[in-house]
Amino acid sequence: MSGSFAAMQKRFDPFGVLIIAFITSVGGGTVRDLLLDVPVFWMSDLRTITLILVTSVFAMVFKSIEKNFKNTLFVFDSFGLGLFTIIGVQKGINADLHPFIGIILGTITGCFGGIIRDTLLNRIPLIFRKEIYATASVVGGSFYILLKYYTSISEEINQTFTILLIFTIRTLAVKYRWQIPKFYRFYGDGEM
Repeated sequence: MSGSFAAMQKRFDPFGVLIIAFITSVGGGTVRDLLLDVPVFWMSDLRTITLILVTSVFAMVFKSIEKNFKNTLFVFDSFGLGLFTIIGVQKGINADLHPFIGIILGTITGCFGGIIRDTLLNRIPLIFRKEIYATASVVGGSFYILLKYYTSISEEINQTFTILLIFTIRTLAVKYRWQIPKFYRFYGDGEM
């Protein structure tokens, strides 16, 4: 959904919307699977491609009804970040990697689709701008690991709490304009 809405903001045609939606959805997972040297997840499961196609068509229809979809884009992007972060962390755990590497894989899975999307849309990727984005993924992935290894709560509750935590961090960061501290200073004409 977030890829579809972002492409529609740039006035792409339906095919362009589908391409951007596809890249946003599977970009991070593809990078993760290539790093893990395992088969790329979407290449053996047509359900992923079908879901992206259906969701993109729904987004195009929804856009014709709802003209101001900036908030909708933010909501889907934030929930997607939470979901993809968990999937990446779980892939790392299932590959018997150190939990810290799982958190990195979760961040890659959650963020790289958006990086590729924004690059193709000729925008500075969200992760590199002042908003809290990758940090929310790292915090959420760490929270997931802590709950998994140090509590006895069920996997479903852990996943739900983690997604809600990432969504909450993103929402509060945007609402209150939280930023990661910068360790440089700009001078008059933008030179450091």
